Amino acid sequence: SLCSGGVPGLSYQELKDLKKTNVLHIDVRERWEIDRFGKIPASINIPLGELVEALQMDPTEFKAQYSQKMPSKSDPVVFSCLAGTRSKQALGFATSLGFS
Repeated sequence: SLCSGGVPGLSYQELKDLKKTNVLHIDVRERWEIDRFGKIPASINIPLGELVEALQMDPTEFKAQYSQKMPSKSDPVVFSCLAGTRSKQALGFATSLGFS
């Protein structure tokens, strides 16, 4: 299940279309879930438990840890998980940290 600010739920096709633009896709599943069920292409994995800390990192540290440019507060970001609960929590965390 997928969440983004303006659209609480996205279909897989909507995500595929969004990924053609400059959207950062953060998968908040645990690492063992990625190992077991697979990685969504062009997503980065930041388990939900690490997300608040990750979104407050120094951009250089973020890039070193996740091999991806850190999103700015206004960059488009999509969160995904297995059932939708964690991606909604992730969206709430990001919003509380000032991400639009």
